[in-house]
Amino acid sequence: MSGKVVIEVRAGVGGEEAALWAAELFGMYQKFATARGWAVDVVSASFRGKGAREIVAIVAGKGVDVLIGESGVHRIQRVSVTEKRGRVHTSAATVAVLPVAERAQVQIAEKDLRVDTYRGSGAGGQHRNKTDSAVRITHLPTGLVVTCEDERSQFENKERAMIVLGARLLERSTAAASTERDRARRSQIGEATRAEKRRTYDVPEDTVIDHRTGRRVPKVEHVLNGGLEKLVA
Repeated sequence: MSGKVVIEVRAGVGGEEAALWAAELFGMYQKFATARGWAVDVVSASFRGKGAREIVAIVAGKGVDVLIGESGVHRIQRVSVTEKRGRVHTSAATVAVLPVAERAQVQIAEKDLRVDTYRGSGAGGQHRNKTDSAVRITHLPTGLVVTCEDERSQFENKERAMIVLGARLLERSTAAASTERDRARRSQIGEATRAEKRRTYDVPEDTVIDHRTGRRVPKVEHVLNGGLEKLVA
């Protein structure tokens, strides 16, 4: 049976290198998804130089729920392209994977939404720059904000933004139902510090270490090229 999840990758500790790492990490999931025949629709992205501050996407296909176990802080240890002295640098990025809410799970009233439209920026051609196709949705009761400017159609952008909003509201209500679960999630991905480890990609040792399962997998480059088959649950 086909399903959908929302994946959010954000740069954490590490400055410019962390932004480069966040973009590379998202690319890893894109390649993994493509190999499995899943569709990846980028909802929003903000960039820093050649890297990314944040990328939010919807992944759809059979078996996508295996990605939910990817949530947490992912660290990479390597000699950064921004490092002139050849020192090994550690950077972090957070990954949050949220199941897409069914209508019965989350009810969103139109009166609780403020929908703003504006002209998209960045890549996408003249059409995006001349039409108010980008959408920003604010959920007034919670203050959650979702933007989408990846599609040419305002309707398509709103539809994708609503999927992300529903997933975030479902995650929020689920976490609120359990104080312990909420505390655990904040501890896991909240600050994206180097100590909050989900997985470490150790380039000098050419090993990927999964801190949840204790598994150690060789060939970092293979994993970053989408070779997650030995790591995803």
